[in-house]
Amino acid sequence: MNYWLIKSEPSAYSWEQLQKDKKTAWTGVRNYAARNNLKAMKKGDLCFFYHSNEGLHIVGIAKVAKEFYQDPTTEEVAWVCVDVEPYKTLKKPVELSELKKDKLLKEMQFVKIGRLSVSAVKKEEFDKVCLLGGV
Repeated sequence: MNYWLIKSEPSAYSWEQLQKDKKTAWTGVRNYAARNNLKAMKKGDLCFFYHSNEGLHIVGIAKVAKEFYQDPTTEEVAWVCVDVEPYKTLKKPVELSELKKDKLLKEMQFVKIGRLSVSAVKKEEFDKVCLLGGV
C-alpha cells in the first residue's frame, strides 16, 4: 500500500462534502508531478485530505476507490483523475504548522513542495500524522 496527500480549498471541495457524496473524482489536477502521483495511486491506497488556504490542516483520510482514468473536465489526454471515498475523519486536525515543526514531518513532499495538489507520503510520515490526529 502507498500513501498520499490530496488537498483542496474547503470552499471548492471540503472533507465534509466528500463524506456527503461518499465518492468523488479527484479532477482538475494540472501539474505534471501531481499528475504522476495520481497515475501511481492504486485502489485501496490511503490519502490524507488537506484543507488548503482556509484552515491549513489535514482533516481526514480518503481511500482510492478507482485508479487513474482520463479527467472528464478536459479533453487533453495528458490529464487524469482518480476516484476517492472517505475512510476516516481525524479526531484532531493536524495543522501545517505542526508538520513544519516536527523533525520527521518537515521532510514530507507536501511540506517541501507546497504547491503540489497531490503528493506522496512515506509510511512513517503517515503513521506519525495519524498519531497526531488521534487515529
